[in-house]
Amino acid sequence: MTATLRSMHLQDSITAHLRKDFSSLRRDMSIQEALALIRQEGLGERIIYFYVVDDEGRLAGVVPTRRLLTADLDTPLSEIMIGRVVAIPATATVFDACEFFLMYKFLAFPVVDDQRHLIGVAEIGLFTEEVFDIAEREQSDSIFEALGFRLAQVRDASPLTAFRYRFPWLLTTIVSGTLCAMLTSVYEVTLRQSLVLAFFLTMVLGLGESVSIQSMTVTIQSLRATSPSRRWYFQTLWRELRTAACLGAACGLMVGLVVWIWRGTGWAALAIGGGIYLSLVAACAFGLSVPTLLHALRLDPKIAAGPITLALTDIFTLLFYFSLAALIL
Repeated sequence: MTATLRSMHLQDSITAHLRKDFSSLRRDMSIQEALALIRQEGLGERIIYFYVVDDEGRLAGVVPTRRLLTADLDTPLSEIMIGRVVAIPATATVFDACEFFLMYKFLAFPVVDDQRHLIGVAEIGLFTEEVFDIAEREQSDSIFEALGFRLAQVRDASPLTAFRYRFPWLLTTIVSGTLCAMLTSVYEVTLRQSLVLAFFLTMVLGLGESVSIQSMTVTIQSLRATSPSRRWYFQTLWRELRTAACLGAACGLMVGLVVWIWRGTGWAALAIGGGIYLSLVAACAFGLSVPTLLHALRLDPKIAAGPITLALTDIFTLLFYFSLAALIL
């Protein structure tokens, strides 16, 4: 099992998650007697294997359902049972049980005490529920980490503690937003000359942020599985820039056509489309470079990369957008 399997349930004793509605068959029974006992006691909720015990209730073997149903009625269970049974000790945790499922690929395991008495059955559903629960939790954690904090830090925290974790990253947004506002004021004359630039400003910022988050997410996943080097960075950067060029060209062309058809101004369409192209290329570069730099500095890229990447993307998006507009218009 991987080290990511950490939940409150995984340290529970396996005995708290056992099925008790199973039939334990004695090894001296015939097939006919075993089937009669099963009909009398019922099959329980789900039956995968039938376990065989000796006269003292100790686990002696297992009978797969197929063998039980196809053997002659007079055949003793001892002749068709599998004597070597992998069993989970009662002292095991849920985490230990999950390792059994992963290692042996069985659909169920008997659970036995120190003297090998059969006390219950652990089914594959226990493993799948834990895996899906962890996958869902990790997905939620990754969403919150992109915002600048871990979900575990603010879950059930006091308002003051939650504020302490969340506000620093909101402050990053405030600072970057203020810089963007000041940067926009520098191009006030350009905005007056072509008001259509303001109409598409929100779209341009949104496109840049979306592309940067996409690149950042891919990069963080790659950093988990590889040891980054200078060669790896430049190879990945070259691939990301080519992807960004395609994305920027497609988005810039579409938006430029909208501007041209709607407003009938070719130069404004060229300025907006070209600004989108340059901003998306920069966004991809930031999405790769920021988490890589944080990783090289031994900082957690999952936590800090999101706010920093978005702040840089917004600033340079506006810079490219208005600079190109000022140059063309």
